[in-house]
Amino acid sequence: MSARTKARKRALDMLFQADLVERPLAEVLADEQVRAAGEPEREASWRYARQIVSGVAEHFDDIDTEIEATSREWRLERMPRVDRAILRIGVWEIRYNEEVPNAVAIAEAVSSATEYSTEDSSRFINGVLGRIADRHTA
Repeated sequence: MSARTKARKRALDMLFQADLVERPLAEVLADEQVRAAGEPEREASWRYARQIVSGVAEHFDDIDTEIEATSREWRLERMPRVDRAILRIGVWEIRYNEEVPNAVAIAEAVSSATEYSTEDSSRFINGVLGRIADRHTA
């Protein structure tokens, strides 16, 4: 598993936790930073996870608006928390991280959904992120 894939999983954990306990992302990120200081061997995954979570926090409202506008009548509240977290990471990578090709962002999101959610979720996430990527590359 690549360092970026590990970082996405770490970011997924943080986003999911913040959503589950209704805690600000900044607080969850600060707690994880303390934990990361004691794990120097995981520094590479920590840097990118921090970048993802900080980016999602910075663009949170825009990301959620885009997800809802693209998800074809699925309100965020109806989506499983893990799916919301995966979508937020995918949208951030597509919209705000030029280093990650859209196809990679989508494939990583679908892989996460397959592993941590349902088969239906992976298809749903693929469709939402595909439409967002198409809209932002056209």
